[in-house]
Parts: sequence; C-alpha cells; structure tokens
Amino acid sequence: MTTSNPRPSRVSSTWLFAVWLVFAALLPHAAIAQAATQGLSDTDKQQIKDYNLNEDVFGRLLAATKEARTQGIHSQANPDPSKVHSLDDLATQAMAGDPRIAPLIKKYGFTPREFMLANIALVNAAIVVQSRNDPAMSKSIDQSKVNMANVAFYESHQEQIAALMRGDK
Repeated sequence: MTTSNPRPSRVSSTWLFAVWLVFAALLPHAAIAQAATQGLSDTDKQQIKDYNLNEDVFGRLLAATKEARTQGIHSQANPDPSKVHSLDDLATQAMAGDPRIAPLIKKYGFTPREFMLANIALVNAAIVVQSRNDPAMSKSIDQSKVNMANVAFYESHQEQIAALMRGDK
C-alpha cells in the first residue's frame, strides 16, 4: 500500500527503527513508514500487498518485539532514501542499525526480507484502520494496494497490539 500524500504533521521527524522490530511503537509514525516504501519497485510493492499475516508470523513478531525491548534495542536514525531501492536495501539498513538485530530476528525464524514484509504489512493494515477516523488520511490511501485480509487480521489482534504498546507482558 502506498500513499499519495503522506502527512508529515502526524509524525515525528525521526523515522523509528520500529518499522522493523518494535512495530507497535511505529503506529503513530505510519506515514513515514509509507514514505519509506515509495522508492520500492512495483514488484516489491506487490509482494508487500500480497504478504498475508497469520498467527505464526504475528506470534514471532510479538516475541521479537518483547525481546528487543528486553535487550534495549531502540529507534535508529532515518534510513537514507537515496540508498533504498528495494526491500533488501531497507532490510540491510535495518540490520546495520544495531548488531543485535540480525541474530534476534533469525532466532524467531525471520530472514531480514521477510521481517520487513511482515512489519510493513502490519503497519499498512494499521494505517488503513487508523484512517477510518481521519478523512484526510483516508483520502491519501490507494485502496487498490490494500490487503483487506491483513486489515481484518490487524483488527482481530488490536487488543494484543495495544497491550504491547503499553508494555504489558
């Protein structure tokens, strides 16, 4: 999913590493995550749309997020958009942010690329849900790129996501 006009006023100036690891912390910063995918190829964008969240992936994302908090892995600097031309480029920048990241996601059965796909798919679903209460944000969403199965999955797991955002165990 892409947006035609991300709303920078809704986000901080720092692009959180959370798009990769601490996805719950990213939700208020969703427009920046969307902007990061603008330079991706049509093939990568289609793979993001086609990626289907499921209980296994979600459980591993939750576990990785909780462990990242335990290890003290926090937000990193903005990715360099001039160096992001593919999901692999985005994953490479994410892994370079902290040497603990790659082993952590591997522990939970993710490749860097799949970790990116899963997180972006989840964030995209969150954006769609959030946009329902924001007409201006809703207008910026390209509905042809929305994976409604992921939106439904996100909606059915909002309580767990909210608990994670609060730092509940």
